[in-house]
Amino acid sequence: MTATATERYTIISSDCHAGGSHEQYREYLEAEWLDEFDAWRAKYSNPFRDLEDDGRSRNWDDERRIADLERDGQVAEVTFPNTVPPFFPTGTVIARMPKTAEEYRQRWAGLRAHNRWLADFCARHPERRAGIFQVFLDDVDAAIAEVRWAHEHGLRGGVLVPGIPDDADLAPYYSEAYDPLWAVCENLGVILNNHTTGSGLPDYGKYPSSTIQWMVETAWYAHRPLWQMVMSGVFERFPKLRLVLTEQGCDWVVPLLKQLDMFHLQMQSGRIGEMHLGNDMVLTLKPSEYFARNVWMGVSFPSPREVKAMRTIGLDRVMWGSDYPHNEGTTPFSKESLRRTFHDWTPDELRQVLAVTSADLYGFDLDVLDPLGAQFGPTVEEVATPLEEIPKGAFSPAFYR
Repeated sequence: MTATATERYTIISSDCHAGGSHEQYREYLEAEWLDEFDAWRAKYSNPFRDLEDDGRSRNWDDERRIADLERDGQVAEVTFPNTVPPFFPTGTVIARMPKTAEEYRQRWAGLRAHNRWLADFCARHPERRAGIFQVFLDDVDAAIAEVRWAHEHGLRGGVLVPGIPDDADLAPYYSEAYDPLWAVCENLGVILNNHTTGSGLPDYGKYPSSTIQWMVETAWYAHRPLWQMVMSGVFERFPKLRLVLTEQGCDWVVPLLKQLDMFHLQMQSGRIGEMHLGNDMVLTLKPSEYFARNVWMGVSFPSPREVKAMRTIGLDRVMWGSDYPHNEGTTPFSKESLRRTFHDWTPDELRQVLAVTSADLYGFDLDVLDPLGAQFGPTVEEVATPLEEIPKGAFSPAFYR
């Protein structure tokens, strides 16, 4: 069907962030942790500006949040964490793994509080929100129990799996230690989500360049679970398991899959150069075929340079995201960002990455969302108009790469 210039796009952001305040999280903590939490909270100092002052309420204020997103053209969201749960040093997306058994106990209580807050947050607008809950991998049985709880309580966004740094006392993703967890996720249809995160990074210490080292390497560490899971046969053993890689671009995927396919071909001979390979690992498909079957990309604030890769990967595997409420995200300039990146796309192509793929994967009902899109989304004509000037106050990489 040919779209008219005045028709509007329905936009689902595959990458938004939310979380509760400390006061709200306290209501969800188990009673045994309250005194310890109060003592911790009295000493805690927040290191991030976007969680200070007036900006904080964007994470939990329904009226403000929905109004912000609607003004920006977005009517639904996949909701990753953002704020600082009890006993965490920073927000969970960038916090490193707990170092001690006591840190694990405390932070696990904090994660459970967040998950229960999130279930209520999403239940207030279930048609608009697919919440992503969190687990640690220190105790696989505890993680499985939390997966079952979250599934029963409607958190259909799936689970955010943490990165595993090399210095952690945990099995890597290419270990079969996590097979019981993958089996439960596959059986329940729970999606695995991997977001660019600090949890899998090493400790860079306190050097003048520590921050830039972190920034340069964070995406690479976020990519690692893909090749670790593919090449270790996770998707061979669990063919219906689904993995989403979010806020890590997508133009790196195509050359990586070519490299992995080359390794896979060499593996058939039992050796790669001088490196001998055992016969105990069988991959019946090429890595690129596992990717096409089991993996999706949440391509947050895409720029024109990523368009070719998005098409190569397949528009039914990639999803647009705004990264609201982060400063590097596109809100409140998402419409301008779409004009810069997608002005020459057909309406059908753009609908696929703005809504259809996310709806199919995360279970949004477009019959419910399309009327909202018709009210708040940008028009076909608007997006098809090339952007001539970057808006003042726009800091997203979508405008600068």
